[in-house]
Amino acid sequence: MSGVNLKTIAKMTDTAKVYPLAKRTDLHEVLPNIWLKREDQQDVFSFKIRGAANRISKLTAAEKTKGVVCASAGNHAQGVAKAAAQYNIKSTIFMPVTTPDIKTKAVTTLGGNIRLVGDNYDAAYDAACAFADKTGAVFIHPFDNPDVIAGQGTVAKEILADMTPAAIYIGVGGGGLLAGMGAYMCVHSPNTKIIAVEPEGAATLKTSIDAGEPTTLDIVDGFADGVAVKCIGDTTFALAKQIKPEIILVSNGEICAAVKLIFEKTRTVVEPAGALALAGLLKHGARPQGSCVAIVSGANVNFDRIGHIVERAELGAGEEILFAATLPETPGSFLKFCQALGQHAVSEFNYRYADQNTANVLVGIKIKTPEQGQKVMDNIRDVGMMVTDLSRNHLAKEHLRHMVGGRSSARVSEQIYSFEFPERPGALRDFLIALDGRWNISLFHYRNHGASSGQVLCGFQTPHDDVADLETSLAATGFTMRRETDNPAYQTFLKA
Repeated sequence: MSGVNLKTIAKMTDTAKVYPLAKRTDLHEVLPNIWLKREDQQDVFSFKIRGAANRISKLTAAEKTKGVVCASAGNHAQGVAKAAAQYNIKSTIFMPVTTPDIKTKAVTTLGGNIRLVGDNYDAAYDAACAFADKTGAVFIHPFDNPDVIAGQGTVAKEILADMTPAAIYIGVGGGGLLAGMGAYMCVHSPNTKIIAVEPEGAATLKTSIDAGEPTTLDIVDGFADGVAVKCIGDTTFALAKQIKPEIILVSNGEICAAVKLIFEKTRTVVEPAGALALAGLLKHGARPQGSCVAIVSGANVNFDRIGHIVERAELGAGEEILFAATLPETPGSFLKFCQALGQHAVSEFNYRYADQNTANVLVGIKIKTPEQGQKVMDNIRDVGMMVTDLSRNHLAKEHLRHMVGGRSSARVSEQIYSFEFPERPGALRDFLIALDGRWNISLFHYRNHGASSGQVLCGFQTPHDDVADLETSLAATGFTMRRETDNPAYQTFLKA
């Protein structure tokens, strides 16, 4: 089928049978001349219902009696299960063992018979193909089939019924959505620019275009799991070469920033793959003049991933910087450091006393422009402290920010307290001023969770056994506090 052309797909799209299984989704203007095509509004929260509905509607009576089978990590599975149920066809869905419950439960609810196989999509795909060969069930490919591609193309048909955009941004995994929409646009709106958006760690289209043929990636970043495909399809690649899209690669942080913007504008939490197209649009500094449309391709997000997305969103949008600084381990240096931060809100602060000479801190602060972040780091250097920008350091963002720590010296007694800080700029500075630099701070951990107050854990060295004086000073800060020195978590993991 790799010889199929754009006109053929466009014609098939005009006759595709996707309704009423699929909905005609909204176009939502979120910023001036930036529109979202809301495929998250589908009953299965993804455009995948379109391709599955069209493909299954074309089955013969004999094929329907044998049932259908597919492999999927979530979105395609729901589309196949729902479409099969509509035509009273048995569906068998192979999914990785690692598939989250929210997706397996959704497929079961829609009538799909799930088989959990292997740790990844490739293992599920191989098992599904073997099942099809053995039973005669019709394999419903998630993207590399003309009927599936034509079904996805109906997204473009709906857009053109409402507007003629200057550009359309389309997230790419296997390429089905790009192939279907791109073909329809090239035929019916040739002046509309087609921009394909891929994650930096799963750039199967760009890799294949550069190589001149479908090329399998050695490693695939699974963060945007809905597009984490090792190799684009033969048919979708052939169509992509005819469409000639511009290709934009985006980071995981930029994807998270797009998830945040969609939530702020629609109050909907989409999956990372669902925000991929908007991430590309936001990154595209030279985007065409006029209305631009980004496809919101899915909202099957696991609840336990939301925190991770939130954590990365501000870094991805350039609204936070993360950096390491080296401070002299002397009373008053911590206060001097905090004063260098100015009025910027602190989003994270990790510190643990290491030796008698220096201390390393990991800090996140809110900024509005990159210049503000650079100014803060320059201020810290001006007071004689070393600074390293870690905002784009993968290890720091994923691991280090949760692992800063160690054990204090057993030679000096230490007292531990927890506090509630009000979430306002300057609260940390006011706290340190109230202490008047009398006690060396040996541990500090603070994270902003978006509430009106932040939770802080703080340790103080008391070499002169002046605990009573320390607690009098702490009480004077006015912040709610609790003594944690006897807490078993501290005793087990942090105490020398």
